[in-house]
This record gives sequence, C-alpha cells and structure tokens, in this order.
Amino acid sequence: MVAGLDVARRPEAVRQKIGYMSQKFSLYNDLKVMENIRFFAGMYSVPEAAMAERADWVLEMAGLRGRESALTGTLATGWKQRLALGCAVLHRPSILFLDEPTSGVDPVSRRQFWELIHRMAADGVTVFVTTHYMDEAEYCGRLVLIYRGKVVASGSPSELKSGATKGELLLIECEPLGRALDALQTAPGVLDAAIFGSAIHVVVPNAKEAITGLTKYLSGHQVTVSKIEPISPTLEDVFVALTTRQAEPGEAKKVL
Repeated sequence: MVAGLDVARRPEAVRQKIGYMSQKFSLYNDLKVMENIRFFAGMYSVPEAAMAERADWVLEMAGLRGRESALTGTLATGWKQRLALGCAVLHRPSILFLDEPTSGVDPVSRRQFWELIHRMAADGVTVFVTTHYMDEAEYCGRLVLIYRGKVVASGSPSELKSGATKGELLLIECEPLGRALDALQTAPGVLDAAIFGSAIHVVVPNAKEAITGLTKYLSGHQVTVSKIEPISPTLEDVFVALTTRQAEPGEAKKVL
C-alpha cells in the first residue's frame, strides 16, 4: 500500500501520488530547461491551466529564471539536481522518493538542496531519502540504517547516537596512525577503535578516566599523541559500531 492505495490494483493512481528522483540525472540534456519542464508536466498529467504557475515555481526554486532557453546539458550539477527535483514534484505528490539526490554535488548546493527538501516536508510532503553521507542523514527526522541488505537500526538521529555505542568516545590525534590503531586493538579497556580521517575514534567505558592511561600506553608503543579528548558520537560512529557487530569473524572492519 502507498498513500492508502493498492500498488498492484491501482498503479496509475499510485504514480499520481508519488514523485521520484533517481541518483543518475534523469532529465534530457538535449532539451531546453522549459522543454524538460513541459515534458514532465505532460508525463504527470499536470492540467494546462496550472502549467504556468507550476513552471514558474520550478524556475524560481531551481534558480533558473532567465535561463528557460538554456540547454539542460550545459547547466552546472547543482542546477541540474534542483531542476530534476522540480520536475519530480510538478504534479504536487504527497510522497517523494529521492535516491542519492546530492551525489556529486558541491557542499553549497547540497545545503541548498536540503533546504528545499525541508520546505516540502513543512508543506506536508513525506520525503524518503537514501544517502551514504552520514552528516546528511542528520537532516532527517527518522533514520533506518541498512547493512548488507538488512535493517540494523532505526530511530531519530539523537536516539541512534545515544543508544548504539556501548561506552564513551575518545578522539585521538597521533602519529603514526597505523601503529596506533594496531596497539589500540589490544589496549586494556578499549572496546572498539576505528580510523576517522586523520584521527582515531576509540570507545571506552569511561572517556575521562581513560585519557591518561591511553596516552601512556600509546607512548610505550612509540606513538606520539598530539590530542586526546572526549567527543560526542556521530552517525558515522553509530554506523561503524553497528556494522562491526555484524561483520564476519576475521573480516577487516576497523578502518574507514
């Protein structure tokens, strides 16, 4: 059932209730901006009387006013994605599916795109988003984390961050990183350790109590610690913690 409709029995009615934007750019590069808008309006059976108002909204939302005659293929990626989003909701669907909508988009355009998503959600549209950006997932009201095709956790971002890690988290900046990670695998009191960028995140029972002991421990293993401090877990920490428990014995799982 989608929006109260049986998908098998009423597929056409379901299509009028949903919008879909794929990860791969789905518009026609050889059509002009306005031609793409008109084409998808026809596909979604947008009434001609509403066409001008809907097209005007898409142009304003996508920042393409004045570029109606530009070839879509000449647009920057951020503009293309916003145009694709506009075309996906021309028929005012109540449910919107977005598959990796900001893949390959620069950080500024990503933020602008999420502002558009939040506006739609505020207007009552239910938005489903798939993303591999953990920082981006923070923008969602409810998350489902999937690993190897199975749901490993669900809840709000705050619920997941407060309940997934079995302990407290330390950030350790040190050199050399590889030697430090190897040493921490067998360090007393260390529950988990993983490389995050140029640092290591370490799960311990009590972060403040572990600082002095881990600094000395790493120094004894010829590792120079430049910074060690307690931090709050991110969704990336949550995902690593959950997938580590799911990993096969002997599988390399500690380095991101």
